[in-house]
Amino acid sequence: MTVIGTEPPRKLNFLATSNAEELIRRCWKTALLLPELANALAVHKADRPGRLFDITDYPEDDRELIAHMLGEGEVAGVAMLENGITAQMQEAVMAGVWRIRFTAAGDRLVGDYIEVGSVPAAVRRASSRLPVSIGHGAAPAGAMNVMPVLTEISDRITHHRDGDPAHVINFLLFPMSPEDMAFLQYSLGVGPVRLTSRGYGTCRIVATGTRNVWSLQSYNAMGTIILDTLEICDIPSAAIAAEEDFHDSAVRLSEMEEVYFK
Repeated sequence: MTVIGTEPPRKLNFLATSNAEELIRRCWKTALLLPELANALAVHKADRPGRLFDITDYPEDDRELIAHMLGEGEVAGVAMLENGITAQMQEAVMAGVWRIRFTAAGDRLVGDYIEVGSVPAAVRRASSRLPVSIGHGAAPAGAMNVMPVLTEISDRITHHRDGDPAHVINFLLFPMSPEDMAFLQYSLGVGPVRLTSRGYGTCRIVATGTRNVWSLQSYNAMGTIILDTLEICDIPSAAIAAEEDFHDSAVRLSEMEEVYFK
């Protein structure tokens, strides 16, 4: 039990240990990678495609060191791609830097990348393959408002264009019966992308089976839902690194290179 007014003990930073010093001396590929990542961040724009750095064939020591240096940031998740490939994504503590592991059946690694960008390309790739229409039957018994909501969603996705601001439907402000919600979920289907953002509280971001329709649920520290919405947009902003973060991340990576490799 934590005593009020005291802080829990901090986990020792691996990079400050003698084991890390020895690892750093062996990892010349990591030494070359850091300035490349910093340079990519310095020139990146949020509306441009990200840049991938392939570390699949790096020695295990380098990949271990990279994991320690990048750390784990606010956003993580998976995207199901074609041919049974899964992209496992973890944002670094530096916003706009992502570790992407591509795996096949049995969690077999087929690719390991660092990506500089606002959101991993795998998210856009997976969500772009979804249908842009909703097929559904008559409203079930007990339904109240699901049919107008489906009509609103259909209209919005038909007229949506890349880059349009998100259209938000807030279910905490809109009366929906359990039958409404079950029919809505069934009609929209299940999509290939699941993300979790742990910035301020926890936000679960799930692609539905309909293109540009995303389910977002935010939870407080007690696990209670405090926001339940659908967003009609390219990708929800909660999953996207802000452009102003890229410069700060570039500076942090340059500082790490200076401290550990020079």
